[in-house]
Amino acid sequence: MREKGPSMWAVCAVAAAALLWSSSYAVTKQVLDEVGPLSIGAVRFALAALILGVTVRMNRHRPARPAARQRRRLYLSGFLGITVYFVLENVGVDLSTASDASLIVATYPLMTMLLELALFRTRMPMLRVAGVLLATVGAYLVVRNGAEVGGDARWTGDVLLLLGGLAWAGYNVLGKRASAGQNALSVTYYQTLAGAAGFLLASLLEAGDWRVPSASASSLLVYLAVACSVGGFLLYNYGLRTMASSVAVNILNLVPVFGVIGAVVINGEAIRPIQAAGGVVIIVGVMLGMIERAPGATAQPEAGEVEPAGTAPARL
Repeated sequence: MREKGPSMWAVCAVAAAALLWSSSYAVTKQVLDEVGPLSIGAVRFALAALILGVTVRMNRHRPARPAARQRRRLYLSGFLGITVYFVLENVGVDLSTASDASLIVATYPLMTMLLELALFRTRMPMLRVAGVLLATVGAYLVVRNGAEVGGDARWTGDVLLLLGGLAWAGYNVLGKRASAGQNALSVTYYQTLAGAAGFLLASLLEAGDWRVPSASASSLLVYLAVACSVGGFLLYNYGLRTMASSVAVNILNLVPVFGVIGAVVINGEAIRPIQAAGGVVIIVGVMLGMIERAPGATAQPEAGEVEPAGTAPARL
């Protein structure tokens, strides 16, 4: 049986999320001059949860409230994908560099793919594996010339960013299986609610440094909440429902490409030929990772279904 490939709308949604998220590194770096990394997450996701809560309640066609067990799964995936991941990312970017962050983010598809293999014994097509590897190589080419030699702080930041990849892989695998019967808006709301709660508690560690941010920093925080959090997660969750999580994360290898384009257009930075070549390699890898299986291969379950692990259904 031939595997059903992702729809064009799903691919475009995840690519649009990548475009929004690619801007968050530069924006977060600017806000860090005035606001601590944990406080940024608390303000960003508390505002996002408020916006989503109002939107969900105004939606006349919203699905029924998830059962308690499903809500716990959504809360856990939100804690992993928002609180844990963004704590590690914000602190990691603060200690390291944007170029290191872009390089390390490109390894996240490999982490997701390996987690799927370990937990569910998922059969990964060789073309998809090759696509992930090729896209990772391309991301390395994009950022390698921008890397600078740093000390212990930068090394610590890189380790935190790598640990963030494990949290993101867990979010992808768990989030896909926790979203059955719910639309993207509902899933994003429950996940953001849990993520905001976790961040609000974590931000108390920075209470001694709290001060009112400037108008510029405040506007950037609103952008992070509305565009990157609400918009990005809605688009990403919509796409994730109809494609394998490893494919969705592979598309996020476009983030370094979008980041370079933004640097050229907005900041007037020059792009080196090897970085341009890396962008081409990333796009080829992403396209290769979405090629359908040959006839006769066993199809993966649709979004919301559970993949087998051994002889019993695997449920998280």
